[in-house]
Amino acid sequence: MINLPPAFIYIIGALLIPLIRGRRLQQAVALLIPVIAMATLLQMPQGVYWQVQFLDYELILGRVDRLSLLFAYIFVIISFISMIYAIHIKEMGQHVAAYLYVGSTLGVVFAGDLFSLFFFWEIMAAASVFLIWYNKTPTSLMAGFRYAMVHLFGGAILLGGIVMQVSSTGSIAFNPFDLSTLAAKFILFGFLINAAVPPLHAWLPDAYPEGTITGSVFMTAFTTKSAVYVLARSFAGTELLVWLGAIMAVYGVIYAIIEKDIRRLLSYHIVSQVGYMVCAVGLGSEMALNGAGAHAFCHIIYKAVLFMGMGAVIQVTGRRNILDLKGRNLYRQMPITLVLYMVGAFSISAVPLFNGFVSKTMIVAAAGYGHRPVIELMLHLASVGTFLSVGLKLPWGVWFGKADGSEDEIANVKEPPLNMQIGMGLGALLCVITGIFPQTLYKLLPYEVHFHPYTPSHVVASLQLLLLTLAGFCLYIDKLMAGKKSISLDTDWFYRIFGWTVLLFCRYPLNRFRNLVQLAFADKIQIAARLSKHPYALLEIVWYAIIGQEKSMTELLQRPYNEKDYRVPIGIGVCASLIFLFLYALIYMRVAG
Repeated sequence: MINLPPAFIYIIGALLIPLIRGRRLQQAVALLIPVIAMATLLQMPQGVYWQVQFLDYELILGRVDRLSLLFAYIFVIISFISMIYAIHIKEMGQHVAAYLYVGSTLGVVFAGDLFSLFFFWEIMAAASVFLIWYNKTPTSLMAGFRYAMVHLFGGAILLGGIVMQVSSTGSIAFNPFDLSTLAAKFILFGFLINAAVPPLHAWLPDAYPEGTITGSVFMTAFTTKSAVYVLARSFAGTELLVWLGAIMAVYGVIYAIIEKDIRRLLSYHIVSQVGYMVCAVGLGSEMALNGAGAHAFCHIIYKAVLFMGMGAVIQVTGRRNILDLKGRNLYRQMPITLVLYMVGAFSISAVPLFNGFVSKTMIVAAAGYGHRPVIELMLHLASVGTFLSVGLKLPWGVWFGKADGSEDEIANVKEPPLNMQIGMGLGALLCVITGIFPQTLYKLLPYEVHFHPYTPSHVVASLQLLLLTLAGFCLYIDKLMAGKKSISLDTDWFYRIFGWTVLLFCRYPLNRFRNLVQLAFADKIQIAARLSKHPYALLEIVWYAIIGQEKSMTELLQRPYNEKDYRVPIGIGVCASLIFLFLYALIYMRVAG
């Protein structure tokens, strides 16, 4: 076992990768880092480790319990699978950014104090933005800038809450908060921004579709799920989260149904699926918290598979909109990608024998056991919309679809590179294993599990919803697939408009004011500059007035600068000063003596 926090295994590894000579060796090290981290995790007993004294506070870099281990396991697993998917990338900077992102997320997971939490929280935001900027398109640059601004704002709010919490309690411990305090409200607000809770969610569907093909796969796993972890750690049982989570689940699905950009559609589904987890955290029972952890575990895997599948399509076709892909029968050229994508789609849609069925059913059942019929209904509706958009509309539009005669030919379409297929295959395999054998997942959950997903009532109810959704899709398929390319108006409209307003204000009225000030003072500044070259000009004007000669200031200032004119006066000044000091010393000694 390496006696090093798992976060630092990734961070140090990320910094070493560019220093290694030879691409094969770099790839080997990139794949070895998650293996070392997992070996470390498997040997970490529960407890508190790596305590560091900082000023008068004790930082804790290793608070290890079942909750932190659950999230750490899945973060390391998905980092390994994602790196296999991305290993063909020659630009090592992408791997560095990805592993700094993973390492900082593990730092958040094991942080036992608020200072460490905030430190890794900010590194997480800073590292992830490069996974967007590495796409190197104008839209990705702008999206990355907005992403950075939103997370800087969220970090500032979180820091304000931490400062208030520490100043009022004197403790930096990261434990459950009392929501009645202002500090806790600030901290919760900071967490909710990273969890992408509406209306604070718009950064997610804005930024994730603009990341690199492989970078977006990493991004789907860490930011929102680390936010779910900190909410489960510090705000479990908060009633507000129950409703926010249920609204998230429905809100994300509605936008996904109308969206045509394939990665933007999946991004809205992250909002929806994280809604299940936030809702479960709010319910607060042991079963609900188990459901939140299980759903985070399953969602990280199947969402990665979905993004990998759509990333493969974008890589080989260069297109990302359903309207540009439908009717081309890509299933003939990319059957393996289609099959693996459908495993992810069945998982997110809670089809029995796939892992989403296990975790999602647990959360819905927890809402039922808690006598929350409205919440239960909202989660069921979200599940219907999920199957409709991800399990039916998206694969139909991308791999099949009706041709209307306007389709152009996409040249050289084939399966993606082997490593991308292996990454997708490993993710899909985990979806099936944890779906068929849920006990493998139950062993990792924070509390003992007494829930059985494969009861007749759960299976029949799920199949009824799926079949009804399929029937509805067949009836309204033309309307669902119709439409034009457009941008869905969301809450990011407000800060985009605010940004444009500020830009226009700077560009026109403020710039005009600057020009007026510049014109008004330009002559005076020039005179001051010339006067600095001829400091005697003012005295000369007085002297010429005394002796009766007419000289203008302009005439005196226009003379060329001659440094020799100033050497003699300076020398005289220095000499006079020395004489003065000499005389002063003589007088002083005379008086003193």
